[in-house]
Amino acid sequence: MWILALDASLARCSAALLADGVVRAHRLLDGERGHAATLPPMAQAVLREAGVAATDLDAVAAVVGPGGFTGIRAALALAQGLALAAGLPALGVTTGEALVAGLAARQGAVWSVVDTRRGRVVLERFAAGAATAAAAPEACDIEALPLPGGPVTLVGDAAEAVAASLRARGADVVVGESRQPDAAAAARVAALRLAGRIPALAARPLYVEPPAVRLPA
Repeated sequence: MWILALDASLARCSAALLADGVVRAHRLLDGERGHAATLPPMAQAVLREAGVAATDLDAVAAVVGPGGFTGIRAALALAQGLALAAGLPALGVTTGEALVAGLAARQGAVWSVVDTRRGRVVLERFAAGAATAAAAPEACDIEALPLPGGPVTLVGDAAEAVAASLRARGADVVVGESRQPDAAAAARVAALRLAGRIPALAARPLYVEPPAVRLPA
């Protein structure tokens, strides 16, 4: 099973090729801009390194959000184009799913918290051992986040800020090492999805809040 996964949902751009559960090629670049230009050569590089063509793949996957409008669209456009040209399924992976899959080890519940850059975060809640969230992502003010019912590991780019807020209210939280999603982790989630072990998710943008519109000065 060969899966090409792409991510540009937050402040990282990455591509990875997974075969039978093993990452065969991987590229990443941290940064908030230039995803649309960076991602296509990354995809070409991992395919070339592994010695496979797009037609050799079983699926193409992309992180669908929550996250930045431009990066999400760039990854999805490339994934959908490759999948359409090669006659392959295009799979979606949420930002939270990729972040949770990126943890080296996990115990108990995990919350993915992504900064919306508007003073709010998008929360995805994962039960202990679950690869998918129990409910749809929700946008909240940090101070209005619900208190977890027990110990929780926080992942995502807002993990530190959320941890400080929840600890001040008496919550038992730790900050995990997974702050930015990675295509290698997304590929592992996509493999579960392709095998039917977790529910299907279309390769379409997942926006919890409408994209911000910047008016000209």
